[in-house]
Amino acid sequence: MNALRHVFTAAALASLATALVPAHAQGVIKIGEVNSYKAQPAFLEPYKKGMELAVEEINAKGGINGRKVELITRDDNANPGDAVRVAEELVAREKIDVLTGTFLSNTGLAVADFAKQKKFFFLAGEPLTDKMTWQGGNEYTFRLRPGTYMQAAMLVPEAVKLNKKRWAIVYPNYEYGQSAVAAFKTLLKAAQPDVEFVAEQAPPLGKVDAGAVAQALADAKPDAIFNVLFGADLSKFVREGNTRGLFKDRAVVSVLTGEPEYLDPLKD
Repeated sequence: MNALRHVFTAAALASLATALVPAHAQGVIKIGEVNSYKAQPAFLEPYKKGMELAVEEINAKGGINGRKVELITRDDNANPGDAVRVAEELVAREKIDVLTGTFLSNTGLAVADFAKQKKFFFLAGEPLTDKMTWQGGNEYTFRLRPGTYMQAAMLVPEAVKLNKKRWAIVYPNYEYGQSAVAAFKTLLKAAQPDVEFVAEQAPPLGKVDAGAVAQALADAKPDAIFNVLFGADLSKFVREGNTRGLFKDRAVVSVLTGEPEYLDPLKD
């Protein structure tokens, strides 16, 4: 399940926690983690296993500077309000040393604002919107992964090489999807001024009507497709797109599809 890909997160967090807490502090190093485990299990189950494995290995070797590491996780129900509530619980009740996690960009932004208000260190794992570190950035929030602008900047040179003029776009209609599409459009238009965006489908996250979306894109007769869907939405979209011949002789550029958690289900 690719758990080892996530092991280094917990190890880095534990080392960072050692640096952040006072030298005289005793007891365990507590890492509080907030995430959308029930809403996004395909990615977050191996993510959690990786963290737990790292903590187990660190503690088996005596911890960090003689201090054990404890990982305390909470589910945010993919809801910004719940994310802030459980973050508050971790800080106030559990007395954590470091706050981390969040997967969706909207929950990540909510926790980042909480960190700013509480002046508490927050290491965001997955929220990719540029607002995490740009417009909504603050001195207490850091992120492990490149944001949507950087990801689009990596994809656009390859998109330009395709030499396709008419593009259709599909994305989940929330902060991450909107941010990714905005960056891709801006950068592709700058690199290829004659490009046209002939169709755009923005289904709600986790509620894609894949058949209708695939058909709408096919009806627009684009030369290429920019896809930002992921998880279960991606699997449904690919299945329906194949049924309707959407991808036949048509280039597709995707942001997250190549990640093992999303690529593996597409083998079927």
